[in-house]
Amino acid sequence: MPDSGLLDLNAVRDVFEDSRDFTIGLEEEFAIVDPGSLDLADRFPELLEAARTDPVLADSAAGELIASEIEIRSGRSESMSEAVERQADRRTRLFRVARERGASLVSMGTHPWADYLDQEIIRTPHYQRLKEDLGWVAQRNNTWSLHVHVGIRGADRAIKVCDWLREQLPILLAVSANSPFLDRRDTGLASVRTEIFTRTFPRCGVPERFGDWSEYADFIETLKKVGSVVEATQLWWSVRPHHAFGTVEVRVCDAQASGPESTALAGLIAAVVVQAALDLDSGARKGAEPLRDREIEENFWRAIRYGMDGKLIDFRVGREIEARRALDELLEWTGPARSELGIEVDLPAENGTQRFRRMAEEGRSIEEVYRAVAAETDLSFGGPVAAAE
Repeated sequence: MPDSGLLDLNAVRDVFEDSRDFTIGLEEEFAIVDPGSLDLADRFPELLEAARTDPVLADSAAGELIASEIEIRSGRSESMSEAVERQADRRTRLFRVARERGASLVSMGTHPWADYLDQEIIRTPHYQRLKEDLGWVAQRNNTWSLHVHVGIRGADRAIKVCDWLREQLPILLAVSANSPFLDRRDTGLASVRTEIFTRTFPRCGVPERFGDWSEYADFIETLKKVGSVVEATQLWWSVRPHHAFGTVEVRVCDAQASGPESTALAGLIAAVVVQAALDLDSGARKGAEPLRDREIEENFWRAIRYGMDGKLIDFRVGREIEARRALDELLEWTGPARSELGIEVDLPAENGTQRFRRMAEEGRSIEEVYRAVAAETDLSFGGPVAAAE
C-alpha cells in the first residue's frame, strides 16, 4: 500500500508518543494450496475478493508478496485475550472462504517442495515495485511467519525496547522453528525459512542497536534521502518499531502448524516485549548493556541450525546452555509481564521442526508429513466449522 507519509519521522515520533501501552495485534500467514496435490496455488486475488464480502474479513485479510499466500490480522486489541478471540474468529471466517472455493490453507514456515521460480508476485503497484527493486530476492521468498505487535508508548522507549529484544530473538526463533524441509529434502536446519528470508532481504534479520529515536530517525532519513527506501514497510528487521501503529513488532518466528501453538507463541512474544518495557521502566536494566551484534548473531545462527535441539551461549557468563533451559529462563523472566497480560503460555513439548522431522525419520515421506501439517492446520485454525465438515 502507499506509504502515506510513514517515512515522515517527526510524524512517526508523534505516533509513538500518543501510542497506548501493551495493546496487541496478531498477524498469521498461510500458504494457499490445492487440496489434492498440496501444491501452492496462486489464488490470493480470488480469495481476497471473496473475503471482502465478509465485513469482518474486509479489513483483516491481506496479501504478502506472493499470490500463493494470504495473511489474517486481528487488528489492534486492548488485551491479549481480545486479540486471541478476534484472531480465532477471523481464522474461522478465512478458512471457510477458502474451503468454499476449493482451496486449502496450510501453516508452516516453508513449502517442502514448491519451486520458488514458479511463484507469482501479487500484481499490485507495491509488490510489483518490490519485484523490480529486489529481483531474485523477492522471487525467492516463498516463506510464512507469525508477527506480533505490542503497543509501546514513547519513541525513545520503543527504540530501547527493540534494542533489548534483539538478544531474545534467537530463543524465540528456536521455540518457533517449523521449517526443516525444502526441495523435497530435510535441509538439516531447524528454520530454513529464516535462512531464506533474513539472509537475502536487505534491512532484515537482527537490527543494530540504535539507542534512541534520534539515532534511528537519522539512519532512516538517510535511507529515504538517497532512495534506498520509499516505504516504511521496506524495513524488514526481525524486531522493529512499526511506523503506522506505534508498536514494537516481532517478526522472527516461523508460522505454526496449529492454532494453539500459534496462540501460545504469540503470548510468549507479547510477554517478552512487555517485560522488556517493564524492566526499562523499573530501572532493572540500569547500568547493563545489550549484547553485541556478533554475540546475538552467533545465537541466531544456532537457532536457525539446531532450534530447540541445540544450545545457545550465555555471553554474560561465557557458557553454553541448552535451548530448553534458555526457554525456562525466559518464562521465569517474563512472569511479571504474563501476569500483567493475564496469559499462560502453554507450549508443546516439541516444536514443529522436532515433531515433523521425527515423523520423517519414522518413515513417512515428506509429502505425507506435509499432508499431516495441512490436516492439523485445517482442524485447529479453521475452527468448529472445519472440524464438523
